[in-house]
Amino acid sequence: MSRLSIFLATVMALVPVGGVADAQGLTALARVDAAASAVQDTSGGAELVLQLSQPVPYRVFTLDAPRRLVLDFSEVAWDGLTADGFDRSDRIGGVAMGAFQPGWSRMVLQLETPLVIDTVEMQTGQGARVVVALREVAPDAFADRAGAPDIAGFTLPKPQPVAQPRPRQNGERPVMVVLDPGHGGLDPGAQRGDVIEADLMLQFARELREVLLRAGGFEVMLTRDDDLFVPLEMRQSLARAMQADVFISLHADALAEGRASGATIYTLSEEASDIASEKLAERHDRADLLAGIDLSDQDDVIAGVLMDLARAETAPRSDRLAEALVAGLRDNIGNLHKRPRLEASFSVLKAADIPAVLIELGFMSSERDLQHLTSPDWRAQAAGGIRDALRAWVVEDAAQAALLRQ
Repeated sequence: MSRLSIFLATVMALVPVGGVADAQGLTALARVDAAASAVQDTSGGAELVLQLSQPVPYRVFTLDAPRRLVLDFSEVAWDGLTADGFDRSDRIGGVAMGAFQPGWSRMVLQLETPLVIDTVEMQTGQGARVVVALREVAPDAFADRAGAPDIAGFTLPKPQPVAQPRPRQNGERPVMVVLDPGHGGLDPGAQRGDVIEADLMLQFARELREVLLRAGGFEVMLTRDDDLFVPLEMRQSLARAMQADVFISLHADALAEGRASGATIYTLSEEASDIASEKLAERHDRADLLAGIDLSDQDDVIAGVLMDLARAETAPRSDRLAEALVAGLRDNIGNLHKRPRLEASFSVLKAADIPAVLIELGFMSSERDLQHLTSPDWRAQAAGGIRDALRAWVVEDAAQAALLRQ
């Protein structure tokens, strides 16, 4: 069954037998019946069943490297459905689900063996029942059939081309700061008990936004202001669309090994400062892969050269921003990592034309850090440190720009 026929079959399945579907039924939020939903092994593969309260537009496809089955819906509430309860198949290594983009929900299944889509249908009547039959094939056959459908009118929205960041001159306008709360939606990030990194960083980003706005001289936008999954590359596109002067990604990871604690400021480098930084960057980028985002497209040689030239100017500005943040946070919260300035190849920092840093406010695997991160008073002090750092950086950045113009 071709990807095109699979996709068109899913669209046609939205019309119930015996009549035209009610327009509201195609747009209102559908809910999952967890008890009637599962993915289980069959003799030649696996079968996925999702029982929904009503029919909604959807699509199904596979992606390779790593192998994944992706289901997009417009739109589904996953309340009550858990990965452990849903996944009853030895051929499925893991399940993630959540908000993907505004108006779209996503479920991603990690495939332990190469499984292609054999049939897919939505049975309507009392609600809607999505049934996807998967068949095991050779790895080469899976790779040949994998890929997201690209059909006009049905593809998920993509960022539109935007203007380059506007130049600042002599402080004539506020500094546009884009805050990027890490993770979100089907990628919750680190979890410790009932504390979830995605929620914690969104809360801190909102608090930091208020601190900066009250300080004056700043405009502040967030890459997400809800529990949504935003792909890494789209976060960069959003920063450009907002004409960002500076981009700050906010995280509070957890380490399975070691006793790391304290805040760390990262800037971009193709070579990580240490093994832990390398693993951290890999884990952040892997969240995009497991969420069904293809990161295989590479810039051509000419674009790569141009980006390298842009980064040659932007990288020193990012470094000065990172140093200012180290000083500001040290003055306000004190507890920094033993090496507070590190480098790693985080995809979210790869915008060539915007000074960008990633702040690990602390490590949720550290009991002391977790207490700090969940303390409103501590977060207020941290926000004050970032505010002071940005103020100092703006002055220094303007002075450096004036020197370059001489």
